[in-house]
Amino acid sequence: MKQDGKNFILFAALAALILFGWPVVAGYLFPTANPPVTRIEGGETKVVANPEADPTADAPTQVRDRAQVIAETPRVRIDTPELAGSINLKGARLDDLVLKRYDETVADNSPPIRLLSPAGAADAYFAGFGWQGAGAPDANTVWQATGDVLAPGRPVTLDTATAAGLRFRIKLSIDENYMFTAEQSVANAGGAPVALKPYNYVLRRGRSADQDQWVAHVGPMAVRDGSAVYVDWDEVGESEHRYPTTGGWAGFTDHYWLTALVPDQKAPVELQLRQRPGDLFGAEATWRDAVTLNRGQSVTQTTRLFAGAKEVDLIDRYEGELGIVQFDKAIDWGWFRIIEKPIFYYLDWLFKLVGNFGVAIMLLTLTIRLLLFPIAQKQFASMAGMRALQPKMKALQAKHKDDKPRLQQEMMQLYKTEKVNPLAGCLPMLLQVPIMFALYKVLILTIEMRHQPFILWIRDLSAPDPLTPLNLFGLLPFTPPAFIAIGVFPILLGISMWAQFKLNPAPMDEMQKQMFAIMPWMLMFIMAPFAVGLQVYWITSNVLTMAQQWWLYRQHPALKTAPAK
Repeated sequence: MKQDGKNFILFAALAALILFGWPVVAGYLFPTANPPVTRIEGGETKVVANPEADPTADAPTQVRDRAQVIAETPRVRIDTPELAGSINLKGARLDDLVLKRYDETVADNSPPIRLLSPAGAADAYFAGFGWQGAGAPDANTVWQATGDVLAPGRPVTLDTATAAGLRFRIKLSIDENYMFTAEQSVANAGGAPVALKPYNYVLRRGRSADQDQWVAHVGPMAVRDGSAVYVDWDEVGESEHRYPTTGGWAGFTDHYWLTALVPDQKAPVELQLRQRPGDLFGAEATWRDAVTLNRGQSVTQTTRLFAGAKEVDLIDRYEGELGIVQFDKAIDWGWFRIIEKPIFYYLDWLFKLVGNFGVAIMLLTLTIRLLLFPIAQKQFASMAGMRALQPKMKALQAKHKDDKPRLQQEMMQLYKTEKVNPLAGCLPMLLQVPIMFALYKVLILTIEMRHQPFILWIRDLSAPDPLTPLNLFGLLPFTPPAFIAIGVFPILLGISMWAQFKLNPAPMDEMQKQMFAIMPWMLMFIMAPFAVGLQVYWITSNVLTMAQQWWLYRQHPALKTAPAK
């Protein structure tokens, strides 16, 4: 009895350590879900204003109204099925771009996501095309355009000339999605040779409002020599990062958006990530070798610019069709990509089939349980065998209680004789771990999960459950702290886990009984900050497991009977 009391105290201390220490560990290793898009107040669902932007973030002290800045320079309008904005003819800059299909919030009147903004406005973020060398155009050069609208199938050519006889042209085109193509050419009609090389850049003022996470990189990145480099904001400020390469790209990745320079994949270039004065971050691509043009000679180089949403299928298609080296690394799949991408594509196929991502997650869970069913059968058979061996194991423990090595030998021989594997019951649980982590990453990373509703108050499966009984489901006028704001779905998860444990035979060890009694409620707290989609997966898995257990108990009745004395 005294030993049982010690075990209980030890277990209680361990449970407290997990419960209170987990948020600290998970905050780094497994950041919580995306910010909530809704909150429950007065029994009603209300939209959280622009959850992806930080209104307290530092901004330049002197910024002007964006519309005023845009109106100050001549421009060419951009109009595609996915994008709207304009090209600044002063400096040949792409500095005004919004994404038509993606809104800041789930509200009906929400403005679209703005990706690029001109210098002088808040959150300045822009890209440019040009040349380096004597007589090359600069940021103050005003280009002439052959058209007033850039659209798919309607390219626009920008043109400028110098007194020395150099003529520069940029033929800009865009596809139906987010890929711009710039054919940069220069012709020397003067008398003296000139050395020039193409130079392109993406500049942004300040860091992204999105959080850089261990599981999802946000910030500067590049692909060089066939491998991706994810660079922290602080590292860019400490030193310049230069990458001579043939084949690759560089840019800035936000949680869901990407702006990246893609030079000719067969041309030797130098990619560079650096921080300029005034908290200005740059991603640049410069051809390594200058081209010397004599009188009457010309040269053309092609650069692409991706500016848009990181849609998985589109990113993969660009990599395959355009030959962009490792373009899919723009999405930080990490080590488990071999599991994550198949799960994503299957989940996306299910969504297109049923029209609801929550239902698609449930069907995904059903598929996984069916695939693991043969392993579960072996697990239950092993559990039945282990339960039948309990009397013999107790006898061995009593016989060799003072000789631990001999006890281990005798137990191993018993397992071998009875053909029982004590570790077989752990296999399904171990297989679930990479699947759970892969689904977690899919919900965190992919824009296809962003703002996807499920049922009733769930407006975003990639965010935590906003409905909690701690404020009487929103009837009381306060929002509980995140640590104790247990939503309805985490509670359902705890209940389903408790019901599953109750369906299992009671463990013979008192310590295990205490552990199984408290574990469901610990998991309820641990899982509360995670995406609702992950909780839907786990609840569905628990319900299917209980149905599976009911069927398998009929196949292995030894599990429901008390072991022989």
